[in-house]
Amino acid sequence: MYRTFVKPTCDRITAFMALVILFPLFFAVALAIKCDSKGPVFFRQERLGLFGRIFRIYKFRSMTNDNNTRVGSVKVFEDDPRITRTGKFLRKTSIDELPQLINILKGEMSFIGPRPPVPYFPKNYHEYSDVEKIRFTVKPGLSGLVQVRHREINDWNINIPVDIEYVGKCSFFFDLKLFLASFLVFFRTDNIYSRR
Repeated sequence: MYRTFVKPTCDRITAFMALVILFPLFFAVALAIKCDSKGPVFFRQERLGLFGRIFRIYKFRSMTNDNNTRVGSVKVFEDDPRITRTGKFLRKTSIDELPQLINILKGEMSFIGPRPPVPYFPKNYHEYSDVEKIRFTVKPGLSGLVQVRHREINDWNINIPVDIEYVGKCSFFFDLKLFLASFLVFFRTDNIYSRR
């Protein structure tokens, strides 16, 4: 009942309200991106969602357009010249992640859940073990247990067991706890280069 009706309903209502409230911020960010470099405002990339379905995730573009249009996951390093001036600020503050509210409104994501991996990184869906596939039985999230517990670690061998732990604990009160805790880490600026 919670996962199939309450959670998606709360997600969509909250995402709609957030998009309305944050519209001035979205407009300001879009203007800054367009003034800073050529290319689209949004960056879209294929990710694995519920039960391994592929969807396109939205982010504010933080890199030069020729690098954002590449297929795949390109490692970003400190002082990476591909990151624009505006993009550096967006990544530090995690504002680049906010367009995923659109994914939540579309029903492709949730506020809380495992982060959606790139289809072939670290591996394709069919290459995950049956135990690892448990993480795909809930919608991917804008934030989650991994981000709250150890956001700075980008190691799937560590993150997948934590994601599986989340699936086992998923409930209204556990999600609410993670939702509130996410605000404490959302604007942290440490190790922004390991995020995906």
